[in-house]
Amino acid sequence: MAQAKIHQAKMTEAAKGKFSRSMSMADRSGRLLETLDQLEIRVEALREAATTMEQERECLLDWLQSIKNSEEMRSISDGEREELSLTANRLLEAPPVPIDTKFQTIVITCALEDQKKIKKRLETLIRNVDNAEKNIKIMDHQKVDCMDRANGK
Repeated sequence: MAQAKIHQAKMTEAAKGKFSRSMSMADRSGRLLETLDQLEIRVEALREAATTMEQERECLLDWLQSIKNSEEMRSISDGEREELSLTANRLLEAPPVPIDTKFQTIVITCALEDQKKIKKRLETLIRNVDNAEKNIKIMDHQKVDCMDRANGK
């Protein structure tokens, strides 16, 4: 209440043409500190939400993995199994991996531009690994086909 009266008096003086400071350094510092406190609360809420989402994601990935490896999947026809496996693989997207909190902490402390570079590099590495796995599967499949032909199947 007192600050409102002071503020009003300053504005009245300014309107009369007298020199007046709009805010003292302490006022500015206090406002900045309040803003930072509010931001910290929001950041913490986002971190908690991210942790909750990560836990839920891990749970869903575990569930999908157990479905893929279930006895029921083995007892259905090849066509149905392939279709269900493709769906499960699409939902899995990335295999469940533990979070390297030390690495995550280091990346978070980096500048935004460096974080973007790290992200691009990691995406490239993941894409290379995925392509290598696909090539290995293709080569294994070709090897089986060649062996089947050699055995007259």
